[in-house]
Amino acid sequence: MHDFRVIRFATLAAAGLALGAAGWAPPAAAQSLTDRFKSLFGGSSDKPAEQTAPVTAGPPVDPTEGLSCPPVSIRSGASTYAVAAPGKQAVGNDVRFQATITKTARECSLNGGEITAKIGIQGRVIAGAAGAPSTVEIPMRIAVVEGGVGEKVIATKAYRTTVQMAEDGSVPFSLVAEDMVYPVPPPGSNPDNYIFYIGFDPQSLAPEPKSRGKKRK
Repeated sequence: MHDFRVIRFATLAAAGLALGAAGWAPPAAAQSLTDRFKSLFGGSSDKPAEQTAPVTAGPPVDPTEGLSCPPVSIRSGASTYAVAAPGKQAVGNDVRFQATITKTARECSLNGGEITAKIGIQGRVIAGAAGAPSTVEIPMRIAVVEGGVGEKVIATKAYRTTVQMAEDGSVPFSLVAEDMVYPVPPPGSNPDNYIFYIGFDPQSLAPEPKSRGKKRK
């Protein structure tokens, strides 16, 4: 088993690959998460995320706890979320609104053979030329992935947060996912290959198909 390092939190954004699909987590109201979000970020600034490679931050807080907290990366192709007017493409004057990710953070805790991660996401929604609705629903997905020659998804969850738009058409949003749970990397694996991938997932907003009933004979 590799030694693990404790990392309480770090900010990051980077390029990656598109997110996979999975089950839903309960909706999260972004504007009600201020305290938890500040505890992760240590403030409420809304600076753009730097598109750099994943990095870990700072020295370990307590190397005796045996915990590894992977870095966070934004999936390429999932860093923005644009919605168009009905029947239109999300380009130019047909865009109703666009959301972007500006900042991320994470914190991990060890409980037996499992790691529970808190993932903080901060972003901004900007109204487009076609006019944004009064409320906007933002679909997000978070995945724990083991990188390497062949990527392996360890855990993945979808989240939603609702944003109230303002008259000036530019509103920050935040989401803190506190229920990402995954197994401790097994012996023989490299915990340094683990990474948290985040991004927008509009496909998760689609309603689930209705189950077909059994045909009567």
